[in-house]
Amino acid sequence: MPERVAVLTGGGDCPGLNAVIRAIVRRSLNLYNYEVVGLMKGWRGLLEMDYEILDREKVSGLLPRGGTILRTSRTNPLKVDGGVKTIFENFEKLNLKALIAIGGEDTLGAANQLYAKGLKVIGVPKTIDNDLDGTDYTFGYDTAVNIAMEAIDRVHTTAESHNRVMVVEVMGRHAGWIALESGIAGGADVILIPERPFEIEKVCNIIKHRHEHGRDFSIVVVAEGASFHSDGQTAGKLILQDADVDAFGHVRLGGIGSFLAKEIENRTGFESRVVILGHIQRGGSPTAFDRVLATRFGIAAIDLVNKGSFGQMVALRGNKIVNIPISDAVQKLKTVSEELYQVAEVFFG
Repeated sequence: MPERVAVLTGGGDCPGLNAVIRAIVRRSLNLYNYEVVGLMKGWRGLLEMDYEILDREKVSGLLPRGGTILRTSRTNPLKVDGGVKTIFENFEKLNLKALIAIGGEDTLGAANQLYAKGLKVIGVPKTIDNDLDGTDYTFGYDTAVNIAMEAIDRVHTTAESHNRVMVVEVMGRHAGWIALESGIAGGADVILIPERPFEIEKVCNIIKHRHEHGRDFSIVVVAEGASFHSDGQTAGKLILQDADVDAFGHVRLGGIGSFLAKEIENRTGFESRVVILGHIQRGGSPTAFDRVLATRFGIAAIDLVNKGSFGQMVALRGNKIVNIPISDAVQKLKTVSEELYQVAEVFFG
């Protein structure tokens, strides 16, 4: 019986997940003769023994396909009663050599804690927000930035035609990478990110200044996790969809775009509208960059399994694929630097 390697996808979906799965399976079959076990719905698959064997036919045609054929969930095995014990028992029942966990700070945070308890695990970084430390880029991010940029390009024409302020809300819980890079690429007049709490009045002043100088439309790009100061407050305030938290302690963000558009219209008198991109940024076919990066990550991950280098995460540094301890990657978030934000500020107003 061939040795078995399991793979799971946890957390939010993003373009490129299927490309990673495809690369793991093809490399396993072609070089190592491993049988690949696809765990369904993230960590839940290992907890509930919900899996399928992945062969060449099942991964055929996956490269351009968005989402994940393994499905996903935000299940946290460390918060499930008896979850850790079940994970190790089922790992043995499936006769696994190793587990490859594809995910962001939450999925890999759980993987890191389970590795510390003895689980043979390899990490593949996946977050659409590009906020996982230790890697220059995560797959899915480039696709999201391009989708947001195209939306900003399209919004420009209607904003100019109607002399409107258009607020575009994009993803970004704790880090403003999507907002910043899509905003710069799309020629936004103001970009608001979680790293820099903003003052509503200052945003309005930028827009007023534009109108006073004959530019009678404006584009504002705001990350969903951006917070604001208002009426002398010192702490940044977030807009939430729901105060309830998920298994990893996250609230549901969203609504800052609608709030900001109303505030701008009330304070400036300029007609304002909002576009909330939401899950559109996650969907569809990955860009060429994300397809290649995801493929390289998948191959590097299964190579680490073969070497027995557990507790490691594959990462992109420059143009090279390297590996770092998962513990290093989940220690802190990678956020937008002041230097890069200053590049964007050159074009405000």
